[in-house]
Amino acid sequence: MLRGRARFPLAVLAAVVVAQAAVLLLWPRDGVIDPDPVQLGSYFSAAQLDRAQDFRGPQQLLGLLALALQGVLLVVLARRSAWVARVVLPRLPTGPLRAAAVGGALLAVALRLVTLPVSAIGRERAIDVGLVTRSWPGWAQDVLLSTAITAAFAAFGAVVAVALMRRLPRAWWLAGTVGVVLAAAGYTFAGPAVVDPLFNDFRTLPAGPTRDDVLELARRADVDVGDVLVVDASKRTTAANAYVTGLGHTKRVVLYDTLLRRFTRDEVRLVVAHELAHVHHHDVPRGILFVLLVAPMGLLAVRRMTDELAPVPTSAAPATVAVLPALALSLAVVATSITWVSNQLSRRVEARADSYALQLTDAPRPFLSFERRLALRNVSDPDGGPRIVRFLLGTHPPVRERLGIGETYARERP
Repeated sequence: MLRGRARFPLAVLAAVVVAQAAVLLLWPRDGVIDPDPVQLGSYFSAAQLDRAQDFRGPQQLLGLLALALQGVLLVVLARRSAWVARVVLPRLPTGPLRAAAVGGALLAVALRLVTLPVSAIGRERAIDVGLVTRSWPGWAQDVLLSTAITAAFAAFGAVVAVALMRRLPRAWWLAGTVGVVLAAAGYTFAGPAVVDPLFNDFRTLPAGPTRDDVLELARRADVDVGDVLVVDASKRTTAANAYVTGLGHTKRVVLYDTLLRRFTRDEVRLVVAHELAHVHHHDVPRGILFVLLVAPMGLLAVRRMTDELAPVPTSAAPATVAVLPALALSLAVVATSITWVSNQLSRRVEARADSYALQLTDAPRPFLSFERRLALRNVSDPDGGPRIVRFLLGTHPPVRERLGIGETYARERP
């Protein structure tokens, strides 16, 4: 019988295999335009390509460095779990659940602090290329607020986790599966309405051509939209975007003010059509279905790894706050592995949304113009970086592929 270290790597591998199976099950098989080969020199100068690569390459490395720093911190804390139990635990509030709340919050703050220098370096580089407009004091305010929110969620999650481990020492991962799915669904639908207003101001888009365009596209996409809003994204960035949030009649199309200021009416229509495509194809519910499919095996892998790393296996003694570093490290390893696999599905879904936007608007030339201008404004590497980075981290098709989709549509357009 496999025990200890031999079991949890197999459980993690099984979680990855299940995630790949879920990707294949949910893979969009229709509605995606095959991209034509694209010569980037037709859209970008050599200087523009060099600038994008010089910016994005180091930014990707900084992102990986931040992930590594958090991993190292969790490994150190998990390996020193006996020290955590002996030294830290007596300093926390009495009672396992109160201690778990404080411990979870402190762990979240520590994970944020360890990456703060890397975030500052990445932000300074973004300022240098004109992507960031927020002042440093404003950024500090955002960091404090986001850290406080994360710490609150972490405290709640730690309390739930320790309570489940104490109540169901052998089956807590099954109950955790339900919690993960409910949390994913709740944050997906409620997060934008609850969290986003803490960072940005929203206003209703006045009557006019743009609002009419949004509502007309929504009608043609068979999407019930209750309102069209503008968010003051320009106070932080020059990047442009849009998204759809809400349920049923409460759905809202949210447009970045940078999108309205810097792009043409046809280009705005394409962005809106792309976001409506996600609703039309039920991409958000399908994303939650993906979580439902991968969560059981994923949480079993988390349980196996946590039991190996914790001071005492959760099935052998009542769990305490000392289990949190091992649990956090296990969650990070499993969630990151599954996310890297799921990004294949994300890229395919985004390619289908691009294809639908072209079909809904029948505007290939504005599509090509928008993709080029957006890449320049966001200082995006048209190839998305090295192949392995693109495969693991890319949530959207690279610009080259998106241009290829537009060129195919233009060539095959009736």
